[in-house]
Amino acid sequence: MSDIVINIENLSKQYEICSAKDKGRTFREALTDKAMVPLRKIKNTFAVGPSDIEDEAKLIWALKDISLKVKQGEVLGVIGRNGAGKTTLLRILSKITEPTKGQVEISGRVGSLLEVGAGFHSELTGRENIYLNGAILGMKRAEIDIKFDEIVAFSEIAKFIDTPVKRYSSGMYMRLAFAVAANLEPEILLVDEVLAVGDAVFQTKCLAKMSSITQQGRTVLFVSHNMSAISSICQTGIVLDAGKISFTGPVHKAVSQYMDQFTESSKKGVQISQRKDRTGTGEVKLTNFYIESETGERVVQIKNGQTVRFVFDYATESNQEVENVDFQIVVMTQSEELLFQFGTRFTGQKLMRIAPQGRFICEIKRFPLVPGYYRLDTY
Repeated sequence: MSDIVINIENLSKQYEICSAKDKGRTFREALTDKAMVPLRKIKNTFAVGPSDIEDEAKLIWALKDISLKVKQGEVLGVIGRNGAGKTTLLRILSKITEPTKGQVEISGRVGSLLEVGAGFHSELTGRENIYLNGAILGMKRAEIDIKFDEIVAFSEIAKFIDTPVKRYSSGMYMRLAFAVAANLEPEILLVDEVLAVGDAVFQTKCLAKMSSITQQGRTVLFVSHNMSAISSICQTGIVLDAGKISFTGPVHKAVSQYMDQFTESSKKGVQISQRKDRTGTGEVKLTNFYIESETGERVVQIKNGQTVRFVFDYATESNQEVENVDFQIVVMTQSEELLFQFGTRFTGQKLMRIAPQGRFICEIKRFPLVPGYYRLDTY
């Protein structure tokens, strides 16, 4: 008998990106649009232009030709940048989303914790949702009865167990959702960013439970931006990059390769002149970014408590001066939690007129963040 419990072959998932003009359409507009389809087809038959290219541009591959085998009892860390396809992969394995192409074979009962409240019916109480989730997993009522008190104790919401979950806070949702997924003992457990919600005590409790689960020989796929948690819980890891697997192997090597993506980008200087995912009018575009120490030396790491400068080169589209420019910087965690933001709007330093080319420099004295990796966005 094979010990492979998850077999993925050439798995791909394509999504269509809706344009801004598609948002918020009325029912009349939708019907009119439908009626115009035959006319558009006739027009496109004789038209020579970029219409086919535009249609193609609306499609994006969240996953592309993924092949993977997961053994019984394996604890696999799935890591990658935001938008790499991690959640899409788990949603397909949970049968929430259908793949566009490829095959997935799963042997065993699957429990998943993909997002806050996933699988809960908002009108049912916490108690009723525990039994509903157990039934979905194929458990008998007697089996759920045995686990019920343990689930409630872990979730620490006994006082609200007979309250409809639509009245729960996000923290209460997460406590109960994790308690159900972890204690109903599916053979395969899929967990996506379990540490994204909850206080430090609850996060520690979740990690301890995850460690306990892995020691029971159950198969776990764990998605997280917390590399410390990935390293301590998982045995092997895969790195997803733009919908494809760029590495499969021991977890410490997977984490190292993932972190190297940021280090290499820092060493080279982040060249952003060719990026297409921009918003705004395009009158002013950033062309390069790097970090300086207070002495003007380029650095790839920032030390806590020291003065640092964020330097952005820019160019105007018309190669002429531009008036009334706003420039903002947003700093977030790897999981995109906002830490702080600053810029001309907040400091009152409105840029009334800027030259065709130049640079924006943002200096922060006594940089306040603890060691780690952070995301910086500008607009």
